[in-house]
Amino acid sequence: MSVSRRKFLQTAGLLTAAGLISKNDLFAANSKLKTYGIQLWSVKTALEKDPKDVLKQLASFGYKQIESFEGKMGMFWGMSAMDFKKYMDELGMKIISSHCDIEKDFEKKAADAASIGMEYLICPYKGPQKSIDDFKKIADEFNQKGEICKKNGIRFAYHNHDYSFKEQDSQIPEDVMLTNTNPETVDFEMDIYWVVTAGADPVAYAKKYKNRFRLGHVKDRIKNSTEKDASCTLGEGSIDYPSILINLKKEGMNYFIVEQERYDGTTEMDSAKADAKYMSMLSI
Repeated sequence: MSVSRRKFLQTAGLLTAAGLISKNDLFAANSKLKTYGIQLWSVKTALEKDPKDVLKQLASFGYKQIESFEGKMGMFWGMSAMDFKKYMDELGMKIISSHCDIEKDFEKKAADAASIGMEYLICPYKGPQKSIDDFKKIADEFNQKGEICKKNGIRFAYHNHDYSFKEQDSQIPEDVMLTNTNPETVDFEMDIYWVVTAGADPVAYAKKYKNRFRLGHVKDRIKNSTEKDASCTLGEGSIDYPSILINLKKEGMNYFIVEQERYDGTTEMDSAKADAKYMSMLSI
């Protein structure tokens, strides 16, 4: 054993004994994040030109999980659900979820997703509403979609933007949707970037609603930017992901999914590669 490693273990042992860190924290601090995903929206322009080549490149970058979205070519990018899964298998990847239009053919989408072992169908956006009662109606809709997903053996989730964390009628819409949806059938995907942009605390929310935020979008924010849309390559921005993600995992988050929507001086694919490298270095 090297002197530096012995010193680390001795120091960690003292901290553990003193109650400053737990054994679980010590283990987590030395556990590299081995499995992480990417939301395909991050590479949408390249994807529309050659889906199979883009997916192959993403696999080579180290991504093991894919979250799709419903574009012009559908959730499975011109392939049938089974053909998409077969290609994912060949690449050593798994499609775990997809954003989709929940207003059209949702039962078929749920059946297709279930047929290839996907775990989630996700509502990507609802937009600001006129009143808090509108968010209660949305919660009712989510419960209905959750039941459809349950019948097919998968789950339903909602992906936030900043608007749902801004007070309306003396209430926070995200709270309204969380408290009015069934935890047995409806989960939430926390877009950490949008939570931070809204001025809320992602860890505090995850603690308040433990085991409700099962998926997370990992997207960084340009330092000192006042722009709303200011995403950047992971590690170059202001969001403290090493600290945030380790705590979100403790509160029940299972999936960590890269998303980037702005590429200043670089390309979608180069950014996806850099983001994968950052994720691979995290210990959570």
